[in-house]
Amino acid sequence: MRAVVQRVSKASVVVDGKSISSIGQGLLVLLGIEDADVKEDIEWLSKKLVNLRIFNDDQGVMNLSILDVGGDIIVVSQFTLHALTKKGNRPSYIKASKPETAISIYEEFVGELEKNLGRKVGTGIFGADMKVELLNDGPVTIFMDTKNRE
Repeated sequence: MRAVVQRVSKASVVVDGKSISSIGQGLLVLLGIEDADVKEDIEWLSKKLVNLRIFNDDQGVMNLSILDVGGDIIVVSQFTLHALTKKGNRPSYIKASKPETAISIYEEFVGELEKNLGRKVGTGIFGADMKVELLNDGPVTIFMDTKNRE
């Protein structure tokens, strides 16, 4: 799994002009899934996200987690995070899981994240043409890969 994690002041997902999810302070997580992803990847990334200390404390130091600040999370599936760009100018997405595999992994990840966060997590609609809007706070943007544990 690959994730681009953005600390946001607010974020929302709109599909066909209809608001699907919106949050104030929290995390917007763009999630790429590949066939090699297993339960261990889901658990590792979920725990890492809720405990990641990237929110400011009273001294302005990134020392607090999403749990500490009571923030919310939106997870948006994004197969393009597995783009291969080594050859030519047109990215290949061969490493990204097909929907029949990715949907169940995505749903399992959202469920695990809700369990670790202790409340509902916002989502987009898998495979839909989504309009994602965010106000990146910082900016703070972190790339995570469960295969490299980075």
